[in-house]
Order: sequence, then C-alpha cells, then structure tokens
Amino acid sequence: MGDVYYVDDLVVYADGAIKCEGTDLIDLAGLERRLTKGTVAVRDPGAQSSWGARYPEPLTPETFLLEVADRIEELSGRPTTAQRCHEAIRHYRQESTELGREALRKAYLAIPAHLRVYVLGDMERQDRPLRILLTDVGEPVDGDGPVVTEEMHRDVLEFFEEYDHGVTERPRPVYADDPAEAVPPPVVLRDVIYPRGWPEELDLFVLRNNYPAEVHFAGGTHPSVHEGYWTLAESHRGDDWSDVRLAVMAGLLRAKFTRHPDLAEILLATGNATISYTGNKESPYWRDAGSRGGRNWIGRLLELVRSELSWPTGE
Repeated sequence: MGDVYYVDDLVVYADGAIKCEGTDLIDLAGLERRLTKGTVAVRDPGAQSSWGARYPEPLTPETFLLEVADRIEELSGRPTTAQRCHEAIRHYRQESTELGREALRKAYLAIPAHLRVYVLGDMERQDRPLRILLTDVGEPVDGDGPVVTEEMHRDVLEFFEEYDHGVTERPRPVYADDPAEAVPPPVVLRDVIYPRGWPEELDLFVLRNNYPAEVHFAGGTHPSVHEGYWTLAESHRGDDWSDVRLAVMAGLLRAKFTRHPDLAEILLATGNATISYTGNKESPYWRDAGSRGGRNWIGRLLELVRSELSWPTGE
C-alpha cells in the first residue's frame, strides 16, 4: 500500500516556531525538510483538487513555505508581502517613474505565486490592473493577453486612484488642539504566543498585559499587569468591582511604565497613534473586537499613560 495522507492543522507562532505532525515544534527549515521528504505535503499526491484552477500558479512546497513565512511576519506585527505590495502601489501613485514601477513589480512577485490573484481584493479583476501595469508597453499581458498601451497604463492609475480613496470624503474639520502632523496608522497589539519564551529584543509585545514586568500597586507586588489585575479582582470585597476595575487597570498600567523606563520608551515610540488592543482572552470591555465591537479600554488607557509619560511633571 502507498502512503496515506490526512488533513492536519499547521500552527504558526510569531517567533517562527511551527507545530505539525503531533506536538514537536519545528522551524521553517524543519518544515522544508519534511516537505522535501514528503512526510508533509501541500496536497494529497493521489487526489485531484477541485480548487487548483482557482490559483494562477499551482501551490508548491516552495510557495507554501513562503506563505508560512508571511504568516509569521503578520503574527509578529511586521508587514506581509501583500502589505508591502500595497505600499509600493501608493508610492507609485505618488511618483509614477520606471524605478517605482520596477519596485512595484518586485513587491508583487515577492508574494507567494499561488496567492497572486486576489491581492487587490477583487474577485472579478483578479489583479489584472497590476498585471497590466507591470507589463511593458508593447508586450502582451501574461504572454498571451492584450498588448499593453500607454493608455492602458493611465487607466490603471485612475483605477488605483478610485481603489485607494473610493468616494471623495467631506473634509474633516480641523480643531485648534489637533496635532499639526498627520495621525499615523493605528498600532495593533496582537495576542501573540511565544512557545520558546519572550524575545530578548523588546518590541510592541511588551505593551501586552501578560508581559512579565513586575509592578507595585495597591500595597502589593505582582509579576505582571494581568496577574495583578486578577489578584486584586479576587481579593476585592463588595459587589462594585465593575465600577472600580477601570481605575485599577489604569493604576496598574501607570505602575508598569513608571517602574520600567525601557518599556515606557516602547510605548512612547507609538507617537500619537491609536492603540488597538486585540485578542480573544480579555472581555470585549478591554479589547478591540473590530467589527464585532469591543470598547478597547486597555488600548485607550495605554494612550492615556503614554500622554502622561510625555508630560511627566504636569507643568
């Protein structure tokens, strides 16, 4: 009998650890070895996938590895290949030069081949505007499509104008105390698991409540904000915890960043960006749940503490 393949989950962590085939943790190199040996396959070699025609190019072990690496980047809060491609589109719109078009071509080709079909999020166009723009004038698109003209390139730029901005919005009122510079994109604090331990190089993950940073608050010492909060919640007498919990969390966060200047620097480095605290463990009261709601109070309190750190003397 031949080898029997079965569908299994592949769990990818932000620190590059990968879990498959049981409980062993491997890395990208280990996954590559298993793909090469055939102990892991991207599809059952003996079966025909009805989804194969949906990909511009077939899924291969090499492109699968690239997709996993992309997922690690996303979990770590770093830009993915698709996000870099969108950034290259914006740069090209601002300055439509051959250098910009070449940079866009490299960014698009860096996306795993089997995913280069819905990068623009349009199922009907299937990235055709990008394919047209990245094809030189006088050459056929994809080798057998229409011959590209300068007018087609101009049409693509108009498409990107609509794609990037949509309907023209009414100008937002400017108030006297608004920041002079543009507000940066939101900072998203994801609930990331590091099975091999916290990274040595400090990054945004230190802003999470479960990061091990000792805090002194309310007469006690706690290993982290998370543990301090629940210790105080369990020891609280009375039925008004829901009324005081916001003040408790604010106090714990102030204690954390006052006691640890290196962590305060990470918080201050977020500038005046909105902080979105995501995850599934905390109540929606504390986290940003996207379209499902959520009050994002931890994110908002982090912004408050950041502002207080920026003006420590209150003068």
